[in-house]
Amino acid sequence: MTVLLHIEGLGKRFGGFVALDGIELEVQDGERLGLIGPNGSGKSTLVNCICGTLQNEQGSVRFAGEKLDGLLAHERTRRGLARSFQLPRPFASLSLAENLRIPILYAVSARGAGALAGAAIDARCRDLLGEVGLAEKADRLPRDLTQIEMRKLELARAMAAEPKLLIADEAMAGLSHTEVDEIIALLIRLNGQGVTVIMIEHIMRAVMEFSQRLAVLVAGKKIADGAPKDVVRDAEVVRAYLGE
Repeated sequence: MTVLLHIEGLGKRFGGFVALDGIELEVQDGERLGLIGPNGSGKSTLVNCICGTLQNEQGSVRFAGEKLDGLLAHERTRRGLARSFQLPRPFASLSLAENLRIPILYAVSARGAGALAGAAIDARCRDLLGEVGLAEKADRLPRDLTQIEMRKLELARAMAAEPKLLIADEAMAGLSHTEVDEIIALLIRLNGQGVTVIMIEHIMRAVMEFSQRLAVLVAGKKIADGAPKDVVRDAEVVRAYLGE
């Protein structure tokens, strides 16, 4: 398999606090990777350094063979990186379809080749909303959505950028058992369409069902990386979650 994301010696500090300490991680093209760790372990900081919201002080991030260090977040999005956020952040005054037009115009069309316009963009928005079960609400505002529908809209907005890699950051927080199953099925379906997915999640049932491989961060360091069934039995991982 081809390495899509390569992280080498990644380090990030906030003053005297070391948030990331020499992180090494590879993600294969087409892989489903689960990223877990206790609160404060550095997961969100790592995602922010990958996506360009934060700039790392040490190490490097390579994506599809290209070094991303120094690139801004929107520049990385245009290269095929997308993320969803723990708290959905739609444009409140825009309809669901209009929310999807933004990444299509400013990420996909900005790449040049295969750019959409006019009716083709409208059709693409409707198709994406159909994929997440929101087609009938295309002209509604985000305030009209339920919690799970907001999560689906957030994922649809990320997918509108046509990413090679999607980072789903706690897309299931606060959802019911059945709703969690819906999001898992959606992410697996997207992966089946060729999108590499990193799932960051605290719901271990979801992590184990979704992930082909599992990486664990604790206090800014990667302490485990491998098959999910082996990682969750690792003594250091058990101590990190359950204590001595």
